[in-house]
Amino acid sequence: MKIWAVANQKGGVGKTTTVVGLGGLLAQQGQRVLMVDLDPHGSLTSYFQHNPDEMEQSVYQLFQHKGDVPAHLPAQLILNSGYERLDFLPASTSLAMLERQAVSQGGAGLVVSKTLACLWEDYDYVLMDTPPILGVLLINALAACQQLLLPVQTEFLAIKGLERMMRTLQMVMKSQRRALPYLVVPTMFDRRTQASVGSLRVLRQTYDGHIWPSAIPVDTRFRDASRAGQPPNIHDPASRGVAAYASLLKYLISHAPDATVRHQVSS
Repeated sequence: MKIWAVANQKGGVGKTTTVVGLGGLLAQQGQRVLMVDLDPHGSLTSYFQHNPDEMEQSVYQLFQHKGDVPAHLPAQLILNSGYERLDFLPASTSLAMLERQAVSQGGAGLVVSKTLACLWEDYDYVLMDTPPILGVLLINALAACQQLLLPVQTEFLAIKGLERMMRTLQMVMKSQRRALPYLVVPTMFDRRTQASVGSLRVLRQTYDGHIWPSAIPVDTRFRDASRAGQPPNIHDPASRGVAAYASLLKYLISHAPDATVRHQVSS
């Protein structure tokens, strides 16, 4: 199992689109994919036509066992996206209450790691969609993942948000005493605007060695795919956005560390 987290402490940079875009392509290639929605806003859950306000069974249930995860529970919470080999663990708005509850729970930062240990033989890839705030859910994703993807919109304010995320990443790596491979993924790139071109130049200079050489373009077909509840590669396989995500996936597979060894999870 390979575990990728998609994170940024700024919203609206393309995290959910990246999870679904890569997940759909992996499933199309025959991989068994699990997407995990760790955001109380439930964008990934909404993408596949479920209402986070009405979900009675969600990721939230995994956190209700004082840091332990019953072996049978994760499989019971998984939903199918409607597409072959593409499943997801849904979010509910109840997740917003976790920060207060987690204070009194030991091991709350390892719940996702323990959950994925229960599903280790069932999936080839796990992609996690994370909230745009530092808290127990983002910490869980960073503790569980083997590769971190940092989508960042090619505009000035998004670059400032990425700086915040990098400070968080350095703090987490120091506390976990492990290096976490990360890749900055420029998104919503519009080559027609000076602001977008200039922002991409700054990103490449600042994150040299940790940035994908290309960029995900602005593509209205992403919005159309989301409205239809379809992975972009199903909705419009010939779109330029899908071609960009296919290129990103190829890069990740060829450059990502071979981190298929199961994490040693302790309480």
